[in-house]
Amino acid sequence: MAIWELKERNNIVREGVTKDRALFGGGGDPDLDIIDYISLSSTGNAADFGNMTVEKGVRNSGASSTRGVFGGKHPSTAIDSVEIDTLGNAVDFGDLSASKEYYGASSNNLRAVYGGGDPGGSLLNVIDFINIASFGDAADFGDLSAARGAMQDMPSSTTKGFFCGGAGDAVVDIIENVTFATTGNAVDFGNMVANSNRISGRSSRTRAFLGSVRTPGNTNIIEFFEMASAGNAADFGNLTVARSYVGAVSNSTRGAFGGGYDPGATAVIDFITIASTGNATDFGDLTASRYAPSGVSGSHGGISFLEGLIQRPSVTYMPGSGRGLFGGGYAPGNTITITQINIPTLGNAVDFGDLIGPSSRAAAGGASSLTRALFLGGTTGNDAGASNADNVIQYIELQSRGNCADFGNLSAVAYKSSGLASTTRAVVALGREAGSDSDTLEYVTITSVGNITDFGNLTDARKTIGACGSSTRGLHGGGTAPGLSNIIDYITIASTGNSTDFGDLGAARADLNACSSSTRGVWGGGAEPGAVNKIEYVTITSTGNITDFGDLSQARANASTTSTNTRGVFAGGDTPTLVNTIDYITIASTGNAADFGDMIAAVRRHSSNISDSHGGLQG
Repeated sequence: MAIWELKERNNIVREGVTKDRALFGGGGDPDLDIIDYISLSSTGNAADFGNMTVEKGVRNSGASSTRGVFGGKHPSTAIDSVEIDTLGNAVDFGDLSASKEYYGASSNNLRAVYGGGDPGGSLLNVIDFINIASFGDAADFGDLSAARGAMQDMPSSTTKGFFCGGAGDAVVDIIENVTFATTGNAVDFGNMVANSNRISGRSSRTRAFLGSVRTPGNTNIIEFFEMASAGNAADFGNLTVARSYVGAVSNSTRGAFGGGYDPGATAVIDFITIASTGNATDFGDLTASRYAPSGVSGSHGGISFLEGLIQRPSVTYMPGSGRGLFGGGYAPGNTITITQINIPTLGNAVDFGDLIGPSSRAAAGGASSLTRALFLGGTTGNDAGASNADNVIQYIELQSRGNCADFGNLSAVAYKSSGLASTTRAVVALGREAGSDSDTLEYVTITSVGNITDFGNLTDARKTIGACGSSTRGLHGGGTAPGLSNIIDYITIASTGNSTDFGDLGAARADLNACSSSTRGVWGGGAEPGAVNKIEYVTITSTGNITDFGDLSQARANASTTSTNTRGVFAGGDTPTLVNTIDYITIASTGNAADFGDMIAAVRRHSSNISDSHGGLQG
């Protein structure tokens, strides 16, 4: 990379401007399927991006750093999706829970929420949500404090979505918010300057702005509020033209309003500098006049300034510095890709290399030393595909970015396996072999290549176990055999022999995963049989039942888990909808997980997890 590119990238990070493109989709008078785009850092007229799946007019939208999602308009429930950095037509995403229009929409990088609206009759107070990275129908989130409509594009921070003003039995000045990572009802935040409806707004990372209309006529008023603490809105300035039902977009520094009704449909685009106050300035025009176009951008306030910037490896990789890998998985359809994160930092996963092709792979056991990673067994068919399971062991050197090589073989064809390791030895619980659940434990010396050797047996046969350990002791928790299990048992890694009972999980569950420091083992997620968000831990050197740690950001099973000696990471999984979320915890403490970033491209489950600095490599 050239020097000027490094400097430019550094400036982007410091300024927090990760994406420049913003889209205005749909709109009314008449209903249009047009999607336009602008570059927020410049001025000028909008250009053609593509088209909605059908002409749906007034829509409401959210966006991650890469994807825009446009909600349906009554009588349609369809949600459309576009990739912001490309050009082209929208594709079907899924459906809202009910047909409606004039509802509020807000998002962070993971979720979009749609609240209230008019279904062509009585108003609604329902809030729906979607996970932006995965396709599927909206699910129930909670409720607004009261049924109302006449809202559109709404502000967001990285953690909160806002619903402002609107009209129910009367026009209101309410500002309320929801927390994206949870589900539940909206709570009071503050008030607008006056009762206002037909509102649109967006935000920087800290400040929200709203172009509001105060009944009975169109106005040019802009308001703002700070999102970090509850409080009331204040006057910002004025639009260039008094109008209602504008579309709103933003990045971390600039906001823009497009289109509107004044009283006819208009093509006007205005812009403001969010950190200041003052009147809007002319930006240019949309490709066609319309009211209530819906705005999306890849760097609005709900997206951290680091999101959208991929992690760059250090110039010189140092073993034990916190490299984490996720190998293969189901996304849907098995994948060959190995992706990488840097566990001590935050950010999105990046490509590392590939498993041995041409067949892709899921549900292999993962284990690693300071320098080498092993992928043990797995299936090359669908994600439950016993008929395509094999006994292959692959390896890759952690300091290189490249593809796997052949290591040797397991004693039997196996998948849904679970691996753990010390600095020298990898131990795998085979999981599912020969059409039945297995209690077999096997081991290899990581520095050599060759076939695996018998270690002993678990206390009972089971698969989809969460495995972790210290440098001396390995733990296997939960799983299914085929009923759900709450068993935790342990082995001494340097020896061979059968497992010994350690204690119990808080409840029987399968499809969970585990990570560890040198002293503490942590299990997160899983199915009981439905997906759960619970995190629990034990002290590895003792025996006894598990203790509550906190919660993941969302309930999910089949996540991939890796760690350093201080930080645990939970990536991907299913709710049962596939997700690309990466959460992290500080292992020595307790508390809820926080956002780390996203998996690369496809969401996935049943990936193999690797680290160069997990608890088994300490001390």
